[in-house]
Amino acid sequence: MFLIKNGDRSRSYAIEATGVVKSLGQNLILKGINLRVNYGEVVAIIGPNGSGKTLLLRLLCGLAYPDQGRIITGGRVIEPKAGGALADVGLLLETPGFLPHLSGLNNLRLLAMLRQRITDADVAAAMRQVGLDPADRRPVRAYSTGMRQRLGIAQAVMERPQILLLDEPTNGLDPEYTGEFLNMLRELRGQGVAIVWTSHEMEEVTVVADRILALRSGVLADFNG
Repeated sequence: MFLIKNGDRSRSYAIEATGVVKSLGQNLILKGINLRVNYGEVVAIIGPNGSGKTLLLRLLCGLAYPDQGRIITGGRVIEPKAGGALADVGLLLETPGFLPHLSGLNNLRLLAMLRQRITDADVAAAMRQVGLDPADRRPVRAYSTGMRQRLGIAQAVMERPQILLLDEPTNGLDPEYTGEFLNMLRELRGQGVAIVWTSHEMEEVTVVADRILALRSGVLADFNG
């Protein structure tokens, strides 16, 4: 286990979205989303494919911008002039993309070099955290689906973010690793990390999540509401 860096907790919420509306082309996808996430809280969002879960995570981290409404993530307003994804948000979106001819370690090293925020030792620690061997020199194209997913999780946590957004993180995971992944989420929550996690698997989210929300017809509501 590695420890998440302590950040400024004077802000009321890690994430605060108010009245968020977003369309893709002529299709209205999100219809007035309201969401507040505390530091040290795991919020699970469930919903069918195409319901807008991935789009919502993209909005929360600054990869997309709302048509209406306001999002504040990590104390910063999500808007075009902010300049892209927030640097202190760990992110796993859909299927992770890596350079297939490089090893897992070298893929993460390359990303770390571009951002210059962590050391090789931090990269190796993140790989071990998800059950991957940094000394494994096989190219990523030789990885199983579960190994690639674990590498994506390592990428999301390697800079020790205060906010973690995970899109269907258990998709393709080896069954024997899923329990370890859930334990990792518990550890991160205990360190004060805010986690938003989309999933189809109710059994998994009920084990870890502090709150479960459902995204239905563009509206986010309590699952039992």
